[in-house]
Amino acid sequence: MRIAVIGAGIVGAAAAWELIKDGHEVTLIEPNEPGGRQAASYGNGAWISPASIIPMSMPGLWRKLPGYLTDRNGPLVLRWTALPALAPWLLRFLAAGWTVAKVERTARVLASILRDGPARHAVLAREIGRPEYIRQTGLLYAYPDRKAFDGEALAWRLRKDNGLDWLELDADELRQREPDLSSNYQFGAFVHEGAHCIDPGAYVGAIVDAARERGARLVKARATGFVVTGGCLASVVTDQGPIECDRAVICAGIWSKALAEAAGDRVLLASERGYHGVIASAAAGPKLPIMPSDGRMANTPTPAGLRLSGQVELSRPDAEPDWARVEILIAHALRTYPALGPRAGLTVDRWMGHRPSTPDGRPVIGMASASADIVHAFGHGHVGLASGPITGSIVADLIAGRTAGVDIAPFGASRFRFFGS
Repeated sequence: MRIAVIGAGIVGAAAAWELIKDGHEVTLIEPNEPGGRQAASYGNGAWISPASIIPMSMPGLWRKLPGYLTDRNGPLVLRWTALPALAPWLLRFLAAGWTVAKVERTARVLASILRDGPARHAVLAREIGRPEYIRQTGLLYAYPDRKAFDGEALAWRLRKDNGLDWLELDADELRQREPDLSSNYQFGAFVHEGAHCIDPGAYVGAIVDAARERGARLVKARATGFVVTGGCLASVVTDQGPIECDRAVICAGIWSKALAEAAGDRVLLASERGYHGVIASAAAGPKLPIMPSDGRMANTPTPAGLRLSGQVELSRPDAEPDWARVEILIAHALRTYPALGPRAGLTVDRWMGHRPSTPDGRPVIGMASASADIVHAFGHGHVGLASGPITGSIVADLIAGRTAGVDIAPFGASRFRFFGS
C-alpha cells in the first residue's frame, strides 16, 4: 500500500522502517530535517530505560501544584499565562495520579512498551548498519543515602512488580564505578538492562536515510489535514499540495493534536517543554548515564560532551525559551561532579524542545475515529526514544491487519472523549 507517515522523529522514522520492511510504498512528510534541532528526538536525555514506567503524576502531587506556579528553580514549572489553556490537561493530569491503583495501572501499561526497548534499539541500529549509536552500558540512579532511595519506595516497587531488576550500590561501590561523582551521593541503583543513544538526532537521521535507501520518499511539507471519502482515506493535505495514499500515520509530535482532530479525535496533548545543555569537551563527569535523585535530570556522556537533560516547563508551544532552565541544569552538574570546574570555563550548547505529552503519561496509539485508514502514534512524552521501535512495529502490525504483540486498548484516543481538548 501507499503509506504516508506524518513526522520524522524517532516514532515516524521507526514506523517508516517497519513499513518499508513490510513492502509498502512509504512517504515521509516532514517540514524540517529529520533528527534536526527542532525535533524532540534531537534533544531528549538519550536514555533507553525500562525503568521509565513511573508517570509524572503521583499520589499527593496536587499539594505541590501551588509551588510549581511560584518556584522558578524547581524541576517542574508552570507559566501563569498558559494556565487557562492548560486547565483541562492539568485536571486530567492530577486525576491520573490520584490513587496508587491508577499509578499501578499506568506503570503496567508503560512497561508493555518499554521493557524490551534496549533490545529493540540494538536490533534496529544493526539493521540500519549503525550499531555504534546504541550503547548497552546500563543506567545509574544516584541518591544521597539509602533513606532517600527508600523515600521512593512506591516507584521502585512498581518497577519490581513489572519485572525490573537492579543492583544496589553502597558508597564505596558507587565511587568505584563513578569516581567523579560527588561524595554527597552515598547510594545507587544500577539498572543493568538500560541503554543509551550517543547521538539521538543523528540516529533518527540515519534511520530515515536507511529507509530512503530502501525506497522511502521524503517530502519537505507540513501536513494540515486529510481527505476522507466514505470513511476511506484519499490523501493527506499539506502546504505543498495533496499527497495521495491508502493509509496515513500521525506521529508529528506536539503538532499531532490538530491532525488528530482532523481525523475525528479530540485529544489532550500539551507541550512539556524540555531543556538540555551539553558541556563540550567535559574534562570530568560520569562514565555511565546517571540520574541524581535530587536533580531529576539525565546526565549522559556523549561524543559531543556531557548532556544534561531535564526540566519540565508547561507553557504555550510558541512561548520564548527560559534559558535559566539550562543554567539550573549546569549548576546542579557542577555540584554533582566538582571536577568539572568553574562555570566560566565551560562551553555549553543550549537546547529547548517540545515533549508531546498526554496527562496520563500514555501515548496515543490506534486507529482514528474518522477512518481506520489513519493510525495515531504520538504523545510519547518522556518515553519517545525508548518506545520508538515498538511503536513502529505496532503501526506496521495495525496497517497489515496483524495482531500487535501489545494490548493497545489503553493507548486509544477514545479515553479523552469526555474531557474536551
